[in-house]
Amino acid sequence: MAPLLPAATRRVLVTGGAGFIGGAVVRKLLRDSDAQVFNLDKLGYASDLSGIEASLKQLGSAAETAGGPRHTLLQVDLVDGNATAEAVRRADPDLVLHLAAESHVDRSIDGPGAFIDSNVTGTFQLLQAVRAHHEQLSEERRAQFRFHHISTDEVFGSLGESGRFSETTPYDPRSPYSASKAASDHLVSAWHHTYGLPVVLTNCSNNYGPWQFPEKLIPVVLLKAVAGEPIPLYGDGANVRDWLYVDDHVDALLLAATRGAIGRSYCVGGHGERSNKQVVEAICSLLDQLRPEGAPHARLITPVKDRPGHDRRYAIDPTRITNELGWQPAHGFSAGLGATVRWYLSNLDWCEAVRQRAGYDGGRIGTT
Repeated sequence: MAPLLPAATRRVLVTGGAGFIGGAVVRKLLRDSDAQVFNLDKLGYASDLSGIEASLKQLGSAAETAGGPRHTLLQVDLVDGNATAEAVRRADPDLVLHLAAESHVDRSIDGPGAFIDSNVTGTFQLLQAVRAHHEQLSEERRAQFRFHHISTDEVFGSLGESGRFSETTPYDPRSPYSASKAASDHLVSAWHHTYGLPVVLTNCSNNYGPWQFPEKLIPVVLLKAVAGEPIPLYGDGANVRDWLYVDDHVDALLLAATRGAIGRSYCVGGHGERSNKQVVEAICSLLDQLRPEGAPHARLITPVKDRPGHDRRYAIDPTRITNELGWQPAHGFSAGLGATVRWYLSNLDWCEAVRQRAGYDGGRIGTT
């Protein structure tokens, strides 16, 4: 089995490493590589280090190396250009994985300014800092350096009943969130073409799995059902998303970052198309088995007014990353969802703690 990282990749900077996907990336790097990981995160409302702290505890003495700790937290808001530049200098990375972003569509409807700040201005400041870092590297290190920008399928807009997004699909963002991510994608591409920064881009479908902040669909439904509260279902529930287990996404990200062609983009999807109604009903069915005292949980499903600009269908064609890099998802939707539901049921205290810390009561956001 090939090593997770090339031998020359000793220092990795992960932005947004206290987030859901970023945290999964950090845990994978700590578990399956010897690299030092620098975790740049502003520690916003959805940030949480519990999973990383558990991984470090399991590593024990292996969490330290002769060069320093395996994991270093850099609490920085990317919008602050000076702090970002200093963080990049301190990390001195061989590889940058840029995941930091505001990412909740409903929140972007209520407060779009934060999404422009974090996703557009923050990406610009990071690109400037990384460009300066790249230019001063030795010839040998410069030849190995990569900047990997992680984005979303939402930048492509909405599909009809057929077809799938690919790397050649035109951009057509429909929400403040997706527009801000589309802008950041274009900035990364421009810094590659104008300044020669060696970049790779990926656009991924909906992720799910353990440690996701409980404002996204799957944990919201599960927690509402466990509490015996109405489960909100937007509109007719027929909006379709392509679901991917987070660990499979992490595998794809590290493959693209280390083996993808410079300047190339890769679409990542799990062949997991489901309507929102199907996802909600599947969670209820699992809970009927695991918590029969509340069955049938589907009685709690309550249609609510759809959110503005709700894209009808997303689906990803992952042919390029499969053919070029050999990536395939290891988890089917049913198995992944089962593992996710069981994890949340075993970690309800964590859910309550992070909701209280964030001041989020589980209520609906983004109705205007």
